Amino acid sequence: MARIYSAELRPGKMELISQWLPKASWFPEEGPVEAESLGAYRFDDPAGQVGIETHLVRAGSHTVQVPLTYRGEPLAGADDFLVGTMEHSVLGRRWVYDACGDPVYTQAIAAAVIDGVDQAPQYVEEDGVRRELAPTVELVGSGMPDGEELVEAPDHEPGGWVTSTLRQGDWELSVVRVLDLGGRAAPPPSLAGLWKGQREPVVLGWALPVG
Repeated sequence: MARIYSAELRPGKMELISQWLPKASWFPEEGPVEAESLGAYRFDDPAGQVGIETHLVRAGSHTVQVPLTYRGEPLAGADDFLVGTMEHSVLGRRWVYDACGDPVYTQAIAAAVIDGVDQAPQYVEEDGVRRELAPTVELVGSGMPDGEELVEAPDHEPGGWVTSTLRQGDWELSVVRVLDLGGRAAPPPSLAGLWKGQREPVVLGWALPVG
């Protein structure tokens, strides 16, 4: 489970994302934007050291997916993926990374897409009482295709998506950056999401076997 602290963040998450998006090579707009949160979901780090949170935000005329990891110290070799730092009133300084450059996220998103692992339940503690929080994003997995479907899988990812590509074992994972809200599907195994006001599942990522 992911514990959510009642903490002050400086800068706030949406502020940090707003500052970073225009610098991201995949973001389709130029100039300042103000990120508006639509929802978020978290995965567990088995080691309990890295926070893994994916934000779905409206920025300018686009809806984008921004996976972030939060670390208590810098990640070696990941300077190009650093989104910024924030001061957490409980945990102290946090180094915030574009999660597509963090191996802990790669393992987590692979587990979600390929193995069907659900998002981490979230809770807060108030006066010693644990209270679970309702998710703001519902994740919908396609399930693993059968052997014949895997054999017939396309050689390349579907065209027209803005994605980041990750590698985990014998799988190539595509994480959708700019979301298509029109009900477009992706080959299984894939992961989609629903949030308040969104009626059709939106593809968040998929995986294709390598080789």
